[in-house]
Amino acid sequence: MNGWSHHLIVAPILIPLAAAAILLFIDERQRVAKAMVSLASTLLLITVAFILFRIESGPNGYEGVYLLGNWAAPFGVVLVLDGLSALMLLLTASVAVAALVYSLARWHAMGSHFHSMFQLLLMGVNGAFLTGDLFNLFVFFEVMLAASYGLLLHGSGQLRVKAGLHYIAVNLAAALLFLIGVSLIYGTAGTLNMADLAARIPEMEADRRMLMEAGAGVLGIAFLIKAGMWPLCFWLPTAYSAAAAPVAGIFAILSKLGIYIILRLTTLLFDSGPSAGFGSTVLLYGGMATLIFGTIGVLASQALGRLAGFSVLISSGTLLMVIGINDGAVSSGALLYLVSSTLTISAFFMLIELVERSQDAGANVLAVTMEAYGDADEDEPEEGDGVTMPGTLAILGTCFAMCGLLLSGLPPLSGFIAKFAMLSAMMGTGAIGVPPTVAVWVLIVLVILSGVAALISMTRVGIRTFWTSLEGTVPRVLVIEIVPVMFLLGLTLLLTVQANSAIQYMDTTIRTLNTPSIYIDAVRNATIVPGVDSDAGEGN
Repeated sequence: MNGWSHHLIVAPILIPLAAAAILLFIDERQRVAKAMVSLASTLLLITVAFILFRIESGPNGYEGVYLLGNWAAPFGVVLVLDGLSALMLLLTASVAVAALVYSLARWHAMGSHFHSMFQLLLMGVNGAFLTGDLFNLFVFFEVMLAASYGLLLHGSGQLRVKAGLHYIAVNLAAALLFLIGVSLIYGTAGTLNMADLAARIPEMEADRRMLMEAGAGVLGIAFLIKAGMWPLCFWLPTAYSAAAAPVAGIFAILSKLGIYIILRLTTLLFDSGPSAGFGSTVLLYGGMATLIFGTIGVLASQALGRLAGFSVLISSGTLLMVIGINDGAVSSGALLYLVSSTLTISAFFMLIELVERSQDAGANVLAVTMEAYGDADEDEPEEGDGVTMPGTLAILGTCFAMCGLLLSGLPPLSGFIAKFAMLSAMMGTGAIGVPPTVAVWVLIVLVILSGVAALISMTRVGIRTFWTSLEGTVPRVLVIEIVPVMFLLGLTLLLTVQANSAIQYMDTTIRTLNTPSIYIDAVRNATIVPGVDSDAGEGN
């Protein structure tokens, strides 16, 4: 990667930052102008993310190190692009485009500065995926959190405000833990550059290494809160279900940010040496507890929003368990599962609002009551009678059925392929060829049971919504609202069709992650641009 393409590494941060700044100078009454600026920024972002993804998936290998200010590591700010960060950038941009287009129907006009906060959220998330040091990870994490506070409260309402204040309190605590953890690591290691830190850990004395691991543990708690690991996850279903539909759609990527950072630090800092395997047991059993909690929550949920919120926990629990196992063959399938589940959950959050337009406020409660006690006044249909499902309900029903198949992991969609890849590797029939341990067998059972639970819940809610609707009203759905849902589900179809290429990309990415020397050498050997004044702020 050289020439102009090298400078594209910083573009996913600069594009939304510039857009957010421009949007602040446009009057709130000029909704169309603000929407066009935000949409243009997001479309440019997905274009850049796709180019970076294509570069990383090409034959040239790992070359994506960008030295901001033309200062060599570990003294300067470093951005690092590899297969994992390129994948997450493209996934974020895809979800962002869908959520933003969906919001243009009405949600962007329900409060002030929606587009500015949306762009700042993207800046924070993209920066967290690209940064190569813990201090700037904290900075981008705070930018992302600050924007998410405003987005969650967007649209007001008593339930949304209550959930938003709870969300703010929990995440402020997570930010404080983040700062404490970073301080402990810097105090013991003397550096926050991730590559430099990874090189110094094996050389630390035992007492200093213990303090460093304590800092890493505190830091890990902050990201486990964001990922939603039990018992740190009680805020998540309520907050996500209370958010506006497009906000919940983009929030689907936030829990994966926690997963990404845990995976990155685990493979880079604790892959070998005296600290090898640090935290893996906590991730394994914490992931199991999260998966059990999410499965119970899915079965117990009557509201669609709560069901989607607990589906996030099922996804997080599965991924945390895989990180705890620390096996490459399982992890490659888990990366595909991460992409598939994120696209599905984001589409599902936006689909929920469209589906619930056909129901009144008490429809679900009355349906549950009739399901439990029966309906004595129900008329039997005469022979030959039938009901024609309107076109809108047919489209919504098809999208709902696809979400059900993807969440439960049934064939033939990408959810099944991802789970099959994970389970086959766990059982020793995949690439590893090693008989599973008792813990892995428990994991296998939990993954299967969570899929069954999702199938039962989605089937129950689907029947109640599309076949036994109390009102029988057809919701008014705009094209601009259903197209983003179909776009995200279409991407899962693309993953299904291109499953072989996707798995190969995931395998290459995991092999790179499991060889931390590649990352360390790339950062430490990155050279500054000769003849360029570092104080001028020009990059490599």
